[in-house]
Amino acid sequence: MWSVDEHLADILEAVHPLEPIELQLHDAQGCVLVEDVMVQVALPPFDNSSMDGYAVRVADVEGADEEFPAVLTVVGDIAAGSDGLPGGRAIGPGEAARIMTGAPLPAGAEAVVPVEWTDGGTGGGPADTMRSLSDAPEAAGGEVRVHRPVEARAHIRARGSDVKPGELALSAGSVVGPPQIGLLAAIGRSTVKVRPRPRVVVVSTGSELVQPGEELTGGRIYDSNSFALTAAARDAGAIAYRVGAVTDDADTLRATIEDQLIRADIVVTTGGVSVGAYDVVKEALSSVGDEDEPGSGIDFRRLAMQPGKPQGFGSIGPDHTPLLALPGNPVSSYVSFELFVRPVIRALMGLPDVHRPTVRAVLATDEALASPSGRRQFLRGTYDAEAGTVTPVGGAGSHLIGALARADALIVLPEDVTSAEPGTDTEVILLR
Repeated sequence: MWSVDEHLADILEAVHPLEPIELQLHDAQGCVLVEDVMVQVALPPFDNSSMDGYAVRVADVEGADEEFPAVLTVVGDIAAGSDGLPGGRAIGPGEAARIMTGAPLPAGAEAVVPVEWTDGGTGGGPADTMRSLSDAPEAAGGEVRVHRPVEARAHIRARGSDVKPGELALSAGSVVGPPQIGLLAAIGRSTVKVRPRPRVVVVSTGSELVQPGEELTGGRIYDSNSFALTAAARDAGAIAYRVGAVTDDADTLRATIEDQLIRADIVVTTGGVSVGAYDVVKEALSSVGDEDEPGSGIDFRRLAMQPGKPQGFGSIGPDHTPLLALPGNPVSSYVSFELFVRPVIRALMGLPDVHRPTVRAVLATDEALASPSGRRQFLRGTYDAEAGTVTPVGGAGSHLIGALARADALIVLPEDVTSAEPGTDTEVILLR
């Protein structure tokens, strides 16, 4: 019988990160960078206004208040995306320019006065918004009354205040998420070199399986494993494909898997790996190895764990695609995925840490939990980070999918533990 650690080590030793490729930004989400990305242009690329208001010289509004406002001549309008005032005109003494958020600061201006600190060019009291030029063309000219002074550089985003040319934007090993894509786009990168997201094909087996939405007849159950494992693969970072349940026929299963290899970096099967008369995965895959390729083929094992004792691992097809054969009971299948398949996905992505985070927590239960001697048991639980406790959910049965849906952690009871008393300090694997 293999230990959990031995089985996982054997799997991880056999898989290697996928080869890097250059991808467009919109295709790189969820991928891992394989090279440092340096900043080529400053962010912001120029001094610009952080407010809708008026670009002014500080001395011209010194001492201004509502009773004695500073009266400035408006010499133009600067919108975001413009080059500034026409002809590169500078702001002179006693002058101001209307400026919108994100618009470049004109020459001569030292600060921006928010429109709310002015009359907006109306000659009345404090304004609450900028007048639209379509409604009031005269707003880009005339006069504006400023009711408050302003400090130098106030309400200005300085060139390079975010990032400067030559700085490191993102380091190799970073996962490309939405903020990273935003940064890459902002510095002008249209493509990045990454390891692609692994493609995972999930195949469930069993003649008893019916697809959700179809009618159940005697002795049939709905196929939940393929849906759960496909979702889990996507959650781990993979591109996942679900194959509808395959009946208990070895030739059909073998042909189905072979057809799927063209789009698979990993194949995951669920069901048919135990010792029953209809355990079709073992029958179909026990002899698929290539005699000329050491290590090819699928090895079926018994692991010292509960749930998930029967497992299979190996490679299949001309490209020696990794295949992990998981048990068919829903909880066994999902726990096995978390322990073995998820680390493979993360390893193929090139991530340094392939495991779920673990913590220590106090067992919050009314009675002792039993665990089989010589087996590492994984019980479902809910973790309370504030209290530092973990509470079991449901029982140890490998069919209790309702309890699994309520759990956010796995309680780990080691091989040498046969009874865990309330208050015991335990290892907990966090699932969310």
